[in-house]
Amino acid sequence: MASTPRYVRNAALPTILPKYPGNKMIGRQYCNGEELYEPDFGTVIKWQLSKNPQKEEKKADTWAPAVVDCSAFLAGAEEGLVWLGHASFLLRVAGRTLLFDPVLFSSFGLRRRHPLPCPPEALTGIDYLLLSHGHRDHLDAQSVKLVARQNPQLLALGPLSMGGLLQGMAPTLRVQEAGWWQQFDLGPEAPFELFYLPASHWHRRGLTDMNQVLWGSFLLRRPDGRTLYFAGDTALGGHFEQIEKHFGPLDVVLMPIGAYKPAYMMQLSHVNPHEAAKAANILRAGHVVPMHYGTFDLSDEPASEPLRELEMVDHGGMLRGELHAPAVGEVLPWQDWE
Repeated sequence: MASTPRYVRNAALPTILPKYPGNKMIGRQYCNGEELYEPDFGTVIKWQLSKNPQKEEKKADTWAPAVVDCSAFLAGAEEGLVWLGHASFLLRVAGRTLLFDPVLFSSFGLRRRHPLPCPPEALTGIDYLLLSHGHRDHLDAQSVKLVARQNPQLLALGPLSMGGLLQGMAPTLRVQEAGWWQQFDLGPEAPFELFYLPASHWHRRGLTDMNQVLWGSFLLRRPDGRTLYFAGDTALGGHFEQIEKHFGPLDVVLMPIGAYKPAYMMQLSHVNPHEAAKAANILRAGHVVPMHYGTFDLSDEPASEPLRELEMVDHGGMLRGELHAPAVGEVLPWQDWE
């Protein structure tokens, strides 16, 4: 007999979307909105047994993002945004430092194609660890352990049901969980608001935990109304219209653009560069910073293709916002962008 659906949220946090009942669960699994989504293992087998039509092009494409050392920025106090590779960012705003989805090391199946732009030991003074979801290219146990050890004051902010997973990695780490459309409690002196918002994705780390941890995106809003949105991992979906309706137009959008081929396996998990541009346009983004490309080999497209495709869209006048494609470690003065 099918499980009765239920709706869950963190009762200690405010829900900002009127009449939103919480995240739908069926049994122990979170739904992707209203529907349960379980990736078909058969598509993985099909992928492994199929020939990549771009195999030779991919093999010849040795491009990797340029890397510049950001140690001086980390040691200072000025505001800025730094891409650490893949979906990892460090953001300093209003005297607080936030670290998004840090994956600082290579691991089994995830070999970094370029170095980290700073020694891992330089990641100190971090106030908030933001984790969008539990996939291993976004939530890395070794990185969480190191960051928690070096930042005992750290507060981890993530989705519903992530607390147990994190405390298995770093038992003393403080964790605050939120459902979609909830605002994190950063205390009365917080210099900005932080919200957990939808994404179209899924969760799995092992054989028996399908969709047992939620996934989503983050939005930071300063008192002057300026916004920065971190899209996490996502396919194209109606949540972008919802987010724009509630918060738009957005000032700065960090948008994934890679790991989209073959489409039959990836299209319900990730956006391709054209879909990323469409999503940024829906959000009415003033500035777009691409991510989720160049660092790990996760899919069939050549390494340089995601950024080339997005730049073609931009050069064709089809991207509403201004495109910023930084080197890894380059400091972006997002707070000064008009």
